Amino acid sequence: MRTWILSLLVAALLAVGASYEWLASGKPVEVAVASFGPIREFVDEEARTRLPRTYQVTMPFNGRIEPIEAVEGAHVTAGQVVARVVPADLDLKVAEAQAAVDRAEASLRENDDTSVESTGLQQALSYVQSMNRTVEAATEQVKAGEAKRDLALKTWKRMRTLYESRTTDEDELNRAEVSKIEADVSYQQDVLLLSALKSLQAATTLVPTVVRQYIDRKRLKHDVLLQEKAEAETRLKEALRDRQRGEMTSPIDGVVLERFETNERQVSAGTVLVTIGRVEDLEVEVDVLSQDVVHVKPGQAADIYGPAIGREPAHGVVERIYPAGFTKTSSLGVEQQRVKVIVRFDPDELEELRNKQDLGVGYRVRARIYTEEASRALVVPRSALFRGPASDWQVFAVREGKAWLVSVRVGLMNDDQTEIREGLSESEPVIVAPETSLTDGTRVTMVKP
Repeated sequence: MRTWILSLLVAALLAVGASYEWLASGKPVEVAVASFGPIREFVDEEARTRLPRTYQVTMPFNGRIEPIEAVEGAHVTAGQVVARVVPADLDLKVAEAQAAVDRAEASLRENDDTSVESTGLQQALSYVQSMNRTVEAATEQVKAGEAKRDLALKTWKRMRTLYESRTTDEDELNRAEVSKIEADVSYQQDVLLLSALKSLQAATTLVPTVVRQYIDRKRLKHDVLLQEKAEAETRLKEALRDRQRGEMTSPIDGVVLERFETNERQVSAGTVLVTIGRVEDLEVEVDVLSQDVVHVKPGQAADIYGPAIGREPAHGVVERIYPAGFTKTSSLGVEQQRVKVIVRFDPDELEELRNKQDLGVGYRVRARIYTEEASRALVVPRSALFRGPASDWQVFAVREGKAWLVSVRVGLMNDDQTEIREGLSESEPVIVAPETSLTDGTRVTMVKP
């Protein structure tokens, strides 16, 4: 029993001694010394490679294309045919349009030929002249018949007087009466014939007018046929243009980025067939938070890094900043307002990077844009700072073996370091990542990392 009590007393004395030693030495804390050095403030975000411009080869009209042989990654030169409409289809359209032009020209020549009409006009004019002379002759015939009728009437009257005076016989009177009747009938026939000829003359006079009107109508049709010919020639030009457009060429020297059609098939106008770009113009698109982008300016230096880049980061500069932001949902489901920033590679480094890493379009990278820097600033680790109750920045500075809570005014800041403008002195140690249980005035023992 006494032995057990004695052991307990020894253990208690040892524990008290250890506690006293720990209190005397202080709580061990990891510290870093405030020192002057360079610091760079930056914005670090995920990014992806892209091209400032891509060129789409599209279907110019509805048609059937041949299989596209230019595969993704293939190098093409400006003017090189990358897609083609089936030539036989285009040749048929050109031949059809050419036939329409030939037909219009033939119709125009046929319409302009008035030799038959001119001959008919001359014949009609001759016929009119002949009819006029016939009417004149018939008029004279009527006059002669009228004279014969008057003479026969006078003879009959004279013979009737002689017969009444018994100077001539009845046979002479009868012959005179027959002559009178014949002369009268002949006169009536001449009058009727003259009337018929005048009617025919009136109809004949219209024939040259009809022929002239027909010729004038053909002249009017000439303008219509000219218009039809012009329309046919326009369709021919369209067919020839389509045949030329049927061979779709690359607008630049570049590489095929995407090929959307591989087999022969019917394609509608406007369909994208191939996308071409210049990988020499590769750049980086960074989606920066709107509260950070206000510090980003064109011309600022940037580092592009990540597995797609390799061990050493590539260098670039900010090319431009989009004027409008957009909403993007983060991986945690939080909606964030971001702005696109374009970073241009250093041309020499880009060429070397493409040769070494075969960097392409749409690759995921990270971009670190340096917004401000100082060549000599008093810096401490970023993890040494925390917000105080008044939202001011604070650190635990180690002074005379104790941790003292110090409010500081910060300047430039990044993920690793922070510039201290007020509150600390050079070579003054601060506690890195202080525990929440640490209080002002606590005795500590410094441990350097």
